Amino acid sequence: MEVESAVWTEVVAALPGTALFQAPATEASLIRCATILGHPLPADLAALLRETNGIEGEHGDGLIWSAERIASENQSRREDAELATLYMPFDPLLFFADAGNGDLFALLPRIDRPDVLAWNHEDDSRTWVAPSLAKYLEWWLTGQIKL
Repeated sequence: MEVESAVWTEVVAALPGTALFQAPATEASLIRCATILGHPLPADLAALLRETNGIEGEHGDGLIWSAERIASENQSRREDAELATLYMPFDPLLFFADAGNGDLFALLPRIDRPDVLAWNHEDDSRTWVAPSLAKYLEWWLTGQIKL
């Protein structure tokens, strides 16, 4: 499933399940997010956020967080000294969604790969779950990703 510019909401709306779209993110919020993170957002994620600043699933779970939440969730995990004693570094990961069970989904922007990983909050494992953001959405909403 390839996603061209300005069709993310159409692609997600065509998938099974419920998806509640938010108003588009402003350029200022995307710049603020990148500034807080210390690196740009991956192009696909930024394009999606320009269409909808977050997508909620059927049970209120965050299929895609807002730019503000992406910034705050990643900043808090990267800067928390207690978490640093419990888990491997979070710096390589860019968390953008949650599974509703404490596990989180992440991209790898610093190595410029489109892969999506699932981070397990219980054992700190980082498992490949999809080759791209588009496939993550498709596979998560169709139940092909199991956590």
